[in-house]
Amino acid sequence: MNKKSQEKDYWTKRYQEERTGWDIGYPATPLKAYIDQIQDKSISILIPGAGNAYEAEYLWHKGFQNVFVMDISEFPLKQFQERNPDYPTAQLVVEDFFEHESQYDLIFEQTFFCSLVPTDENRNAYAKQMAQLLKPNGKLVGVWFDLPLTESMEKRPFGGDKQLYLSYLNGYFKTIVFAACYNSIPPRMGNELFGIFRKK
Repeated sequence: MNKKSQEKDYWTKRYQEERTGWDIGYPATPLKAYIDQIQDKSISILIPGAGNAYEAEYLWHKGFQNVFVMDISEFPLKQFQERNPDYPTAQLVVEDFFEHESQYDLIFEQTFFCSLVPTDENRNAYAKQMAQLLKPNGKLVGVWFDLPLTESMEKRPFGGDKQLYLSYLNGYFKTIVFAACYNSIPPRMGNELFGIFRKK
């Protein structure tokens, strides 16, 4: 079984078994607050590794029509479609993030980076691909876990800290904001960083 198939099977099983401790069941407060101040609802948005994609649901109900939801596993996207039967099927993308080819104005990060096996190769590839998927002056906006990096492959999502993340992102992005979240949900207070990065 190749690496892509292993990842797909791994995440499908996690969703089927409901081992989704990162899933809070509603849009993350820091991202919701950011969405609430976006004026232009025509912008193209990608949410990779979206899982149950509550942020996409929130965007859709606020009138954002150009939101693409991506996951390597079909399972959470089917669940999303059941909750949102009017959502355009063409905007639910079952694909490996690293193979995707398109460009967007904005990409939301919500526990996706921390879901990848934390090798230099994977994390550099993430930063490079994020930049490639953004239009000129496009933004990467999201929440990263501020937690020690676990050694266990089963304890995903993995952690990291501000300097570690910047060591990968700095080559491709200008940092607008990257700081401790002031509006995390209570169980995550002190364990999240909120970032806004502009493509170089």
